Formats: sequence, structure tokens, C-alpha cells
Amino acid sequence: MKITVAGVKKEVADNLTVAALIEQENVETPQYVTVSINEGFVESGAFASTTLKDGDEVEFLYFMGGGR
Repeated sequence: MKITVAGVKKEVADNLTVAALIEQENVETPQYVTVSINEGFVESGAFASTTLKDGDEVEFLYFMGGGR
């Protein structure tokens, strides 16, 4: 199936989970990543049970702290 990851179209296996995609994409510090699928956020506890579908658009988001 085809999905878009961070703006790049990719061919991936059917029934791929968010957790497997994170591993496949070698996401740095996966424990701190937030994932959105089609602009909706996925709870980190649901990564292993959330299956991607053909045409999904996935973004990996990292929140950074800082400032005063």
C-alpha cells in the first residue's frame, strides 16, 4: 500500500502498525515522538494497535521545550 510519511510517498506492507513504521523509519527518540495520521493525533499507547491504511498521511512531531 502507499502512504505519505513526512511529505514523502512510500510503499509499505499492508496492515503496518504505527509502532512498526516508527521502527522502520528509524525515528530518533521514539519515546518522545508524537504521531499524526491525516491530521489526527494517535495516543502513544495505541501505536502498536493502530494500523495504517492506503493513502494515509503520517507525520512525526517532536515538541521542544525551552525559552525563559
